Amino acid sequence: MADKILVIGPSWVGDMVMAQALFKLLKQQNPEVAIDVLAPEWSRALLERMPEVSKALIMPIGHGQLELKTRYRIGRELRQEGYQQAIIIPNSFKSALIPFWAKIPKRTGWRRELRSILLTDARSLNKKRLPLIVERYLALALPKDTSIPSHWPRPGLEIAYDRLNQVREQYGLMQDQSPILALCPGAEFGPAKRWPAAYYAEVANAFINKGWQVWLLGSPKDSEAAAEIQVLTQQRSRDLTGRTNLANAIDLLSLASLVISNDSGLMHVAAALQRPQIAIYGSTPPEIAPPLNAKSKMLYLNVACSPCFKRECPLVDEHHKCMRELKPAQVLQTAEELLV
Repeated sequence: MADKILVIGPSWVGDMVMAQALFKLLKQQNPEVAIDVLAPEWSRALLERMPEVSKALIMPIGHGQLELKTRYRIGRELRQEGYQQAIIIPNSFKSALIPFWAKIPKRTGWRRELRSILLTDARSLNKKRLPLIVERYLALALPKDTSIPSHWPRPGLEIAYDRLNQVREQYGLMQDQSPILALCPGAEFGPAKRWPAAYYAEVANAFINKGWQVWLLGSPKDSEAAAEIQVLTQQRSRDLTGRTNLANAIDLLSLASLVISNDSGLMHVAAALQRPQIAIYGSTPPEIAPPLNAKSKMLYLNVACSPCFKRECPLVDEHHKCMRELKPAQVLQTAEELLV
């Protein structure tokens, strides 16, 4: 069993959250193992909240960029770290180069893009046997062809509760006892995964009228949807899209009494915080990457044209039917059931 492992981390927020299950399983097998994760700068906010991770190593190369010289330099620098194993979560050829050049003796990953020449422990993926993305991560922590334990560890982010009041003050958020609805109207992958902003606004108004606070969370790309929600709620919701960094967004989500989101990175963050949540699916099915949270409900119409896995709806005549036909009344009913 390796005592020091390098994990090449994923490039998406939701995937990094799910990767914590892998880190936890590694720790269960060997509590003394040191797990370092090489990942983009934005991931530090997540990795610092995962006690299983010994060190977050920042990948200076952007998603999709090759930069062979930089990868070779990083690989050479990592040789002195004494890693016994590398686990490569991304499926690309280039993601296996650094562990190869670092001369890590055991290099584990799925067979993809003809990269088996770079791996010493190449696995063949059976998607029917491992339908969940998180299961595919977990399998990399186990010997080849070993079944995943029935009770595998779920992600669980730690929160620095002593700084929550400071974060609320930073954004001028009320600290009374009224419950908080966090709405996350974005999805980094593309508009096909986004429930209509007008529908979010209808849900927001229903909760505001019951005395709830409503916070809108997301990246700058979600500001247009948030602005529409603001108009339709008569400025009664708080628009925080593009204003928070990921660390503060995590802290604010930890305060939510209910989170409603699309299939997105913040959906997985809310799940790892064990907040009551409703996850809305359209172009993607919930069977692949559901919220790993016993307090969650998933809504998915499964219309004839879904799942299409497209960034934008490909059907002009039935544009966004998978989302448009999932009405606010259904979400409100689900919320009522969840909050009983």
